[in-house]
Parts: sequence; structure tokens; C-alpha cells
Amino acid sequence: MNGFERRKEQKKKNILEASLALFKEYGIQKVSIAEIAQKANVSQVTIYNYFESKDNLVQHVFKYYVDLVWEEQKALFDLDLPFKEKIKRMMFEKSDLADEIGEKFFQDFMLDYSNGKSYVEELYIKEGLPRLIELFNVGKEQGHIDQSISNEAMLLYLQMFKEFMQRKDIAQTLLPLTEDLTKLFFYGIVGEKDR
Repeated sequence: MNGFERRKEQKKKNILEASLALFKEYGIQKVSIAEIAQKANVSQVTIYNYFESKDNLVQHVFKYYVDLVWEEQKALFDLDLPFKEKIKRMMFEKSDLADEIGEKFFQDFMLDYSNGKSYVEELYIKEGLPRLIELFNVGKEQGHIDQSISNEAMLLYLQMFKEFMQRKDIAQTLLPLTEDLTKLFFYGIVGEKDR
């Protein structure tokens, strides 16, 4: 990559980071291209040259955000830890990215997710599901997941959960319950005695 291409990519990244920061704080609708340009230290024309429209920029920001979150999740999947410790870290170690998300941005993000054709859906099918199956199999091998529960049943459960999350009316309810839902998924309603 030559110097021009590097500068171009850095400007795009600056625009995405500025957009994400503003969207997370104020929500997408309340942020203008002028505000993004000012925060990214670029002209509005540059933003339109790279992203064509605010709607297209929003889609790129969603993808950028999902990629950041997924990188954090992959790092957790890749930790060389016993199954139970890995699950605890996945459940209880809040990521900075998740902590910083505002309710309005979350609602906008979930609205995009609810269309069923989002980047989240694509990444989930392509990379997330295989990693979860791998994790479930390790849990079964180590005796932490009941071996009589098939991967197909777990995948169906995940699919039902995913479809519920894609409902347009669920975003406001979901954000404050994410930790509880994660515990419920991994430990069921009885819970685990020796957490």
C-alpha cells in the first residue's frame, strides 16, 4: 500500500471512529455530517466522497463496530483457559465497547439488525456459530455441558434467541437484560451451584 492509499485508509478510519463516538453518545439521528467532519478533522466533501451518504456511512459504522466487538470476542474464544473460566470471562467481563454504547445507538443498531440482512447476521453465521459449536463441544468433553443435549438443539435455541432479538419492538427491553439473558443461556433457570 503506497502513501496515498495509507492516508486514504487512515482518513476513512478517522471518519468511522468519529462517527461511532458521536453516534454512541447522541444517537444516529442527532448527529450531522458537519459534526462528524469536524470531529474527524476532514471536510464534509471527503465524507461524501468516501461514503456517498449518511445512510451508507451508518452501515459502515455498524460494520466497524461489529468488527471491533467480534475481535474482543475472538480473543476470549482463543484464551487457553478451562471451559468454566472462559464462560465466566465471556459473561462477566464487560467490554469497554459494550459499556460505552448509548441506549439510542443500541436501538438504532438493533433496528438495523432486525431487518435480517445485517452484517451482524452474516458474521454470526460465518464465524460466530462455528466458534460456539466448538466451545459447546469443549464444554461437553470437559463434562460441563450435558452430553445428551445435541448441538442441533443448542443451535435451535440460539436461533430462537436470535429471532427474538431481531424483533423491532425488543431493543428497549433488551439492553438492561443482556447480562441476565447471558446467565440464563449458559446456566438455565436453576443456575449453577459452584459458579
